[in-house]
Amino acid sequence: MKQLSACVNITVMDTRSLKYFLCLADNLHFGKASAESHISISTLSRQIRQLEKELAVTLFVRDNRSVKLTHEGQLFVQYARDAVGQWSSMRNQLAALNGDLQGEVSLYCSVTAVYSLLYDLLNEARETFPDIEIKLHTGDPDHAIERVLAGEEDMSIAAHPQTLPRGLVFKPITFSPLVFIGPVEEAKQWPLPWQASKQVPSGEFASAWSQVPFIVPEAGLSRQRLDVWFKQLSITPRIYAQVSGNEAIVTMVSLGLGVGLVPKIVLDNSPVADRVAVLPVQPQLQPYHVGVFVQKKSLNNPLVKAFWSLLPE
Repeated sequence: MKQLSACVNITVMDTRSLKYFLCLADNLHFGKASAESHISISTLSRQIRQLEKELAVTLFVRDNRSVKLTHEGQLFVQYARDAVGQWSSMRNQLAALNGDLQGEVSLYCSVTAVYSLLYDLLNEARETFPDIEIKLHTGDPDHAIERVLAGEEDMSIAAHPQTLPRGLVFKPITFSPLVFIGPVEEAKQWPLPWQASKQVPSGEFASAWSQVPFIVPEAGLSRQRLDVWFKQLSITPRIYAQVSGNEAIVTMVSLGLGVGLVPKIVLDNSPVADRVAVLPVQPQLQPYHVGVFVQKKSLNNPLVKAFWSLLPE
């Protein structure tokens, strides 16, 4: 198998071909990548072929139906992210020497975070640093940290994990309790003792909980804490569905499909909040501490550092 060339003939001041490559690597679709990059499909294809020629390897396997990264392409992704990131950081540092802070910073968060946390912060950023453009991407908060670690985003907003990955720094914005929720009408019909107490034998408590359908997260911090909660109380859960995204859990609970566990901040901003009830479940789970993550080395980028400075200590 061919190895990546140690010397890549790419002009340091022209990172466009690397950005096109990364866009295609993220989308694995020429049409989507060309639209996102604001170039034609033929131009994108020509840029990729030129890059492959300079590297002397094939980066993508493509046919009429699909586009896939080769092994060499997968290796090149990290190089390209690092190169684009370092070039952007250096360009911003040089501009900052002249007191000129302009450019773009990417931020990843959930839709709920946009509604509940970002309005005041983005408004302050616009007034304080008018020439810094915030590229906002939304999605599942369970992917927030890994996207920053992979260099796909400059910053992300999410809950603090049990252990902070090496190389990341975190600045808290708020905290949110984790609450059990149930559909307003159906919850009244379930024979469930909502809290463990001396009056409710542990066996009956666990048995009652096991009769209730659960809408649980597929993965992530809340799923980890919920699994520990089940284990500590000897509950064998009746899982109706495993869902990606807290907003979807609230919606499914509102339809009467089961009980769910979500951060209260998500419930407070849900359009169906009036169709669910917070259940007074004991013992409670540890709350979320929500804040901004960046790679420590990214704080050398004046634009990232400027945004970071707006966050409360």
